[in-house]
Amino acid sequence: MIDASLSSYASRRLTFEIGSVIRSDSPYNTVVDEFRATCAASGKEFVSFANYDYIGVADEAYVAERAIRTIRHFGFGVGASRVVGGERSFHRELEDGLARFMDTEACLALVSGYGTNASLIGHVLGHNDLLIYDSLSHSSIMAGTSITRATAIEFPHNDLDALEALLKEHRSSYKRAMIVCEGLYSMDGDCVDLPRVVALKKRYNTWLYVDEAHSLGVLGKTGRGIVEHFGIDRDEIDLTMGTLSKTFGTCGGFIGASRAVIEWLRHTLPGYVYSVGLPPPVAAAATAALEILDSEPERVAQLQHNSRYFLSGARRRGLRTGLAGGFAIIPVHFTSRENALDAYRMLLDNGIYAPPIVQLAVPKDLPRLRMFVSAAHTEAQIDRALDLLEAFGMERNDLIDPVSEPPIRKDKPAVALPVQARAAPSEKDSIKASTRLEEHHGRRLHSR
Repeated sequence: MIDASLSSYASRRLTFEIGSVIRSDSPYNTVVDEFRATCAASGKEFVSFANYDYIGVADEAYVAERAIRTIRHFGFGVGASRVVGGERSFHRELEDGLARFMDTEACLALVSGYGTNASLIGHVLGHNDLLIYDSLSHSSIMAGTSITRATAIEFPHNDLDALEALLKEHRSSYKRAMIVCEGLYSMDGDCVDLPRVVALKKRYNTWLYVDEAHSLGVLGKTGRGIVEHFGIDRDEIDLTMGTLSKTFGTCGGFIGASRAVIEWLRHTLPGYVYSVGLPPPVAAAATAALEILDSEPERVAQLQHNSRYFLSGARRRGLRTGLAGGFAIIPVHFTSRENALDAYRMLLDNGIYAPPIVQLAVPKDLPRLRMFVSAAHTEAQIDRALDLLEAFGMERNDLIDPVSEPPIRKDKPAVALPVQARAAPSEKDSIKASTRLEEHHGRRLHSR
């Protein structure tokens, strides 16, 4: 008799979907602090290329102290939806800061980045509307397209000729239309041709939704994202989505738009109305990280230098980097899933954490290690990872002809950033860090 229980069903689905990868040395759900401790005990330097800490704020004493002080004053939760449970001053402080940074009229913060995309895309359009989105959009965008009442059509990744052809064919049949794209795509590290998308938006009278989850803090001279990268006015974007889990090092999502749009969403968006508000330490830490980003653009310069250095070095060594443009996310492709898994294990043996993407979220014929570059990485750490991958590729005959590029100058780092394997800040360090940034901003933190 077949076991019809949910547990049995779940086991079969896991085996079918990714079971061949899950085994005793599974690359997923690693307890990273234990691995870090193991590296320290054996005298290895722990280096992660798996985390989004783009500008190196995750271990900042100033951010930690801000969160701690907020807990002491407000507690660690808000207990209800902000609609019925009431606002907290730290919510509006974060939203006002994000709006100023992005140059939008207003902003709305939610507890989940994934939920922000899914809820917003599913909410904005109606039955007589058209939604057109990139085929390599993040899963959260895809979730939104599955619940929208609008007609949803995808266009091939970054193929704007195909996008225009779809608009020509379908736009006139719908009352409203919205184009959805990402500033920086999270699996391939390439960015959208925003000027042309804006031109299409105007030509075909559509709205434009840009997911800047990975591009804020990464693109543009001061990290203001894809609009700064291309010199586009933020007003050209009707809805900007962002996340607090990448550059800002915490968790949650946010929306930037006109004041009228945000006020509408504040009272109607399901992912906001029916979800609890951001916890005090999360909002406070994100606000502190935002202040660092706003006041220290040299961190963005360091990130951009490190990203170019990584990509140039990878190409010179014959590593496959696909569509990567040198913007913090750089995939290293392999010809087989086995090679990608073994490359991961090889790096892990050397204290470098970079899990493989071999079945979920990417085509099965494009297994890869997705390397997230941070401003906190050193050139020595980058070179070591690339040298190990080059040696592995030579052993497995999994390299391509090197691409000759001018070497990136080994300039003095733009800002002294913490190494990744450091201890948690002491109370004394926290006080010093708080004082430093308070003086930098020319104002004291609110008493809490």
